Amino acid sequence: MTTTAQWVAGFRSAVVSPYESYTLFPSRSFADQTLRQVIRLDGGGEAVRVRLSNRYGKEPLTVGAARWARHTGGSGADPGTSVPLTFGGRETFTLAVGEEGVSDPVAGGVAAGDRFALSLHFPADTGPATFSEVASQTGFVAPGDATAAPALDGAETLETSRYFVSGVDVLAPAGTAIAVAFGDSWLEGAGTTPGADARFPDHLNRRLRRGWVVNQGISGNRLLTDEVGEHGLARLRRDVLDVPGVTHVILNFGLNDLGTPGSLNPAAPLPLPTVDDLVAGYTELARRSHEAGLRVIAHTIGPYAGTIYEGYDSEEGRAVRRAVNDWIRTTDVFDAVTDVAAAVADPSDPERILPAYDCGDHLHLNDEGAWVMAEAVDLAQLRL
Repeated sequence: MTTTAQWVAGFRSAVVSPYESYTLFPSRSFADQTLRQVIRLDGGGEAVRVRLSNRYGKEPLTVGAARWARHTGGSGADPGTSVPLTFGGRETFTLAVGEEGVSDPVAGGVAAGDRFALSLHFPADTGPATFSEVASQTGFVAPGDATAAPALDGAETLETSRYFVSGVDVLAPAGTAIAVAFGDSWLEGAGTTPGADARFPDHLNRRLRRGWVVNQGISGNRLLTDEVGEHGLARLRRDVLDVPGVTHVILNFGLNDLGTPGSLNPAAPLPLPTVDDLVAGYTELARRSHEAGLRVIAHTIGPYAGTIYEGYDSEEGRAVRRAVNDWIRTTDVFDAVTDVAAAVADPSDPERILPAYDCGDHLHLNDEGAWVMAEAVDLAQLRL
């Protein structure tokens, strides 16, 4: 590292346990297979290093070979830029149960929006993988060690989840500002087109001239209760405060706290959190973030009336949402507020997403809705 550059987060993917009790897309394992995943960088610099995670694994994870190359579309990796990815100088390495590893730096200039192919060969059965459920980016699986192959013809296609990779750091100019988008599916990108980079953080990055936003959303995640991933208060340290270079946090929680208790058992819904419960959770997130020196931007809770998921929508949940949103709009707990709910709601029925922004399930935004969500952010308040 030089005196004019610092390692910052250039890409993030929040990981969850394959053993959670409630998951949208169960995890899987790999055995004598190559996994190739596309990584789009959120910002640029003069070198990168890759983060892999066996945080939730039940057995050691052995990587027989790993390569990093420019992505050429589909399953393609440019052989002219392909380089071995080493960890502690080793091309073959093992991550212990619960361990996360950071690769040795790969030198070379990269820019915001650059796409890379990360290829990993697993010589032995990995067991269920630590993964990101709704990465909205296509991946590919081929037999044997195909890490150096320019294309994985006939490979199995992965349409939703991302496995083992939790981040990429970029050696960027000193003082680069990094915002972590921290929350649920409205950040992770459920409902947007896979491979189109049409998630809220992607769109917000297109608006920014300096600094960038990395995505730590987990679809199904809750502020107060473990379900899909650890709840927001529990994962704040790892997924926000420990992110290299972080200066801002963007909070988007509450939907699943209000909807999941009913959807788990529609015939006998579990109790919902109260307004006071959610206010206390938001306040604690802001307090810890401010103590760490971060600027905190909160989103109002988006509309979801009429969602197709049985038991998710309830009159009680709607009432709590309205009250919490009134508090978010008027409190001085946060440094700034983006009124996401107002931006995407149907003016004729503010409890519902405007049809033009609805992905079809009446709970998640489509590509246009995610763009409108990003457009609602006041860049002057974000100060990136």
